Formats: sequence, C-alpha cells, structure tokens
Amino acid sequence: MTRRTEVFGVIGDPIRHSLSPLMHNTGYVARKRDAVYLPFLVHDLKDFLGAIPEFGIRGFSVTIPHKQTILKHLKDCDLLAAEIGAVNTVTVRRDGSLYGCNTDYVGVLRALESKMALRGSRILVFGAGGSARAAAFALARSGAEVFVCARRDAAAKDLARAVGGEAIPRRALRSQNFDAILNSTPVGMHPNENASPLTAQELRCNLVMDLIYRPFETKLLKLARKKGIATVSGFDMFLAQGFAQWEIWTKTRPPESAMRRAVLAALRDEQKVP
Repeated sequence: MTRRTEVFGVIGDPIRHSLSPLMHNTGYVARKRDAVYLPFLVHDLKDFLGAIPEFGIRGFSVTIPHKQTILKHLKDCDLLAAEIGAVNTVTVRRDGSLYGCNTDYVGVLRALESKMALRGSRILVFGAGGSARAAAFALARSGAEVFVCARRDAAAKDLARAVGGEAIPRRALRSQNFDAILNSTPVGMHPNENASPLTAQELRCNLVMDLIYRPFETKLLKLARKKGIATVSGFDMFLAQGFAQWEIWTKTRPPESAMRRAVLAALRDEQKVP
C-alpha cells in the first residue's frame, strides 16, 4: 500500500465469514488497480466512522448488524435505499460526507428472476432486518405478493406494511403454501453451519432461497433439496450486489469472471460445490 492506494472495506459484526475482501481484491489485481478492500470488525459504528479519515477510506460495504443503523450517519442516500430503510453500500465523498445506497435489491432480483416468475407469486420473506427489507421491496415492486415472518412480530408487521404485504406468525408456516421462501436471517451462516432457521415441515413451497452464501449449501437448502424443493444459494446475490458496488465506487465494469472464480474456489475448499 502507498499513499495513492484506494482503500475500501466491509464493516460488520461478525465479519470473519465475509468473502467480500477476496472478491474485490481479486478484481483489483485483475484490473491492475492500486486499491485494497479490507474487513473491519465493527462493534461501535461511531468509532469506525470517526476513523475513516485516518484510514483514507473511499467506500465501504455494510453488513449485519449495521445496515439500518448506518442511515442516521449519512448526509444523503438514494431514494430507493431511503424507502427500503437499509443501506449496504457507502461512498465517502471528497468533503468526507457519506452517501448510501442499496445493491442488495439488485442482487435478489438477479438471483430469482431466472428461476421463477415473480409477478403474482406468493413469497415468504423470513426475517425483517436490512437484507429482508431489500428483498421484500424488490419482490413487491416485481409484482409478488409478499408475506413476512420474523422473530420480532413488530418488525415483521412494520416491513409488511411498508411493502403492502402481510405479516404472518411462525405457527402459520405449517399450514400455508408459498411459491417461494426466502431466508434473510443469519441462522446457518459459517461457522454455525448445522443450524437452520426453519424446519422441513415449514418448507411448504416450490423454491427455497437462502441469502447466506457461506456455506454454498446451507442446512436450510439441504432440507429443501431432500424434500425435492428447488433451491437457490445466496452466491449469485452476493456476486451481483458486489459487482454493483464495484461500479458505484470505480465507475468501471468489474472483471466478473475472475471475481466469480475466486469466490467459488474458496467455497469449494470448504464444501463440495457443484
């Protein structure tokens, strides 16, 4: 690194699971760009934000649990992110102010549109955090009928109301049918790979998508596959939102093939990936 090196990063708690540094740094090497993307374990958001000038950070990704709390620290954000109420991408402007946007929205659509017709479909979003909000807004705007179920009833009702959907209690999952179920919670994420947010009996649907990309096939997806249900890993969404971030920060097209290969190779090292 030199004074000219562009610094980007990802903030979260936990952060060890993230393959964003691998994906973005592979891209910088492929493009011969003098830049680096670093992981930041952030417990206190204010402490990190105060250190941005010292690190010379140009932009950063936002993951659990800061996607919603980051909003109050932004000077401005795009209209979609403001409506969603969650941000996963922040640009540090020349004057030091922060501008936010949401590329999770794009990621969800790119991952699902090739697998099913969204308009008129019944889709359950399990969870009500930042990723769930992006997914719910993306699905609702695509014409899907959105249902929300979450551990916190109030959060589920708030999100359902925001997208014109319906909040349903957990007990209803054993009797209602959906075209697709989308998990947006971190349950089952590396290294807690033996956990599933839902039981096999609650998977009454034609397709299950897990926003978790590590492991490639989560316990939830394994349960679905054993029942003969189609599955979608969070891998494609992860790539799509990352490619969109690259374009926002660099104003150039990312080397998608190189970045995809690097992430897939890392996942193969941990788990047999088709």
